[in-house]
Amino acid sequence: QVQLVESGGGLVQAGGSLRLSCAASRITFSINHMGWYRRAPGKQRELVATTTSGGSTTYADSVKGRSTISRDNAKNTVYLQMNSLKPEDTAVYYCNIDNMYGYPYWGQGTQVTVSS
Repeated sequence: QVQLVESGGGLVQAGGSLRLSCAASRITFSINHMGWYRRAPGKQRELVATTTSGGSTTYADSVKGRSTISRDNAKNTVYLQMNSLKPEDTAVYYCNIDNMYGYPYWGQGTQVTVSS
């Protein structure tokens, strides 16, 4: 059974930085997308950033220029470096991967809280 273990969340002041990590284990297939979503209180889950096996990246407009997604394919790990954090970045951040057929797997989520 696939496991996604997230780390790096926490409490940070506005303007600060955090680096989220997500390590996937028990992988028996080729991972296509690796990425991050978030759900803020009272809002729907939204894409933050994702990267393909080929290295293409996609970012939400709200984090573009402030965040960088990267992956280590040898370690089946994806990272999200977030800078210049804002209170509106406060959310539970979920790691997501999928296989070549688009079947998704989700992490348990890590809380990011940005204080003003």
